[in-house]
Amino acid sequence: MRFPRVFFWFWISFCVLAAVSCPRASAQAALLLEDAAGFSSVLSPSGHVALYFARICADTPTRLRRCGPGELGTVISRYEGIKGRDWLAIPLLPHLYAVEDPLEVPARVDHKTVAEMRQTYHDAQLTVLGGDVPPGGRLMPGWNQLVGMAYERRIYAFRFETTLEQDDALIARMNDSLNVSHFNFLYRNCADFVSGILNMYFPGAFKRNILPDAGITMPRQTAYQLERYARKHPEIHLQLMEIPQIPGYRRKSGHGKSVAGSLVFTGDVLPLALLDPYVAAGVVADYLIFGRYPLVRQRAQILSPTTMAILAGSANPHPAKKTAGNEDLEANATGQARR
Repeated sequence: MRFPRVFFWFWISFCVLAAVSCPRASAQAALLLEDAAGFSSVLSPSGHVALYFARICADTPTRLRRCGPGELGTVISRYEGIKGRDWLAIPLLPHLYAVEDPLEVPARVDHKTVAEMRQTYHDAQLTVLGGDVPPGGRLMPGWNQLVGMAYERRIYAFRFETTLEQDDALIARMNDSLNVSHFNFLYRNCADFVSGILNMYFPGAFKRNILPDAGITMPRQTAYQLERYARKHPEIHLQLMEIPQIPGYRRKSGHGKSVAGSLVFTGDVLPLALLDPYVAAGVVADYLIFGRYPLVRQRAQILSPTTMAILAGSANPHPAKKTAGNEDLEANATGQARR
């Protein structure tokens, strides 16, 4: 029996409308580009990089799961010298502010306040790492790298979309992997870790190059490669957000730089020029031609502790009620966003 043409076109129209009205299930993730800060920024102002996932949460710092209602997700990164682990996962708010309630974030902090907040969170949530993990300090790494990062530095969040299937695959991969650290600044650092995970989501987009920086992967380079990928693939909806540094604890942080850029800006290229002017000239040329990595091509949306749900993908978050301790911070964030 011949199928009537009118029904054929009706069926085609129905399929098209169904496809348009049923968008792909997606989640939010972000590359967190953390400024160079503290004493280490004097020696090597490269900064740090981590990944945030809105639909992935941490059962423990070394075990992942899908988030439940009301959870804001977790930050996953590679750190040096923490219990021999290759990666650790910390919930978003504690990673940024060392507290679980945004109303507890002060508008201004000092060294004693930050130390107390970090220790309180450690005693409540991080003892699972063991009692032999040092807190760390200016020179030695420790568990304090995991929490309160917004007191140390400004953070840029490059938010992009992921599918739930991709996130589930990452959970399975991370939970099944041998979480043993072989940290190496040259070829197994935090940026290498982030690039490896991003290649799961965007295959082949993140590669190690001979130039710049002699093939060393750096945080700013990874963020630049994500921006470059997004220009060719607008469907990932890359959006730039800024998490300001909470004032008072440290001087303002500075943008992370490439290896060649670090040598130029710290002045270490000058004694190198005395030893070998040709090598020094090569370092400067490497920085000027390859290693500047222009970023921030769009105006960043300013976030605050009480509006952090925006990073998780909420277009209209319901901020918690302000208190006297965070009104100034919220007003400052709102003012910057309007400007």
